[in-house]
Amino acid sequence: MSVDHQIELSNATLLLRPFSLDDAAALHEAVRESMSELGRWLSWCHPGYSIEDSLQFLGSRGEAHGKEGEYGFAIIDRSSGQFLGGCGINQVDQASLRANLGYWVRSSATKRGVAVGAARLVARWAFETLKLQRIEIVAATGNHASQRVAEKVGATRECVARHRLRVHGVPHDAVVFSLLPSDLVDP
Repeated sequence: MSVDHQIELSNATLLLRPFSLDDAAALHEAVRESMSELGRWLSWCHPGYSIEDSLQFLGSRGEAHGKEGEYGFAIIDRSSGQFLGGCGINQVDQASLRANLGYWVRSSATKRGVAVGAARLVARWAFETLKLQRIEIVAATGNHASQRVAEKVGATRECVARHRLRVHGVPHDAVVFSLLPSDLVDP
């Protein structure tokens, strides 16, 4: 399936667009600001995270999209243009029409519906464009913020999968949520 990798998604407050090398400084700033929250759950977020890490990630986005197994979007505040985080679809399984949905939001932008809005936009796009039948959201059992986002989007909590995630080399049990096209909750 050929997919336009320059797609932009938006609602009244958010613009989601592909990451660009121009995002390096803003990405680095957002990650450094959010180290204590993100670092607990995301292995790529570590105390030594540098601008080079941001550049390496951003430089790999074209290849990731080229494989059509990962679609990542920068989350931008429509009114201020501020970089708020990232949201995307990965682990696309075309045979099963299934994928994983992930998201993160900088600490100063949490509790404003940013992750919920972004996840809704990306999920709707993935169902319509990629023709997925199922999206999974997997969150460590202690990551209550990500679980709340999944619930607010309309996902169904299915199970706790033992040692489903590895964070900083340590296995974690995780809550697995499923989202079907009919589950999407509009604001």
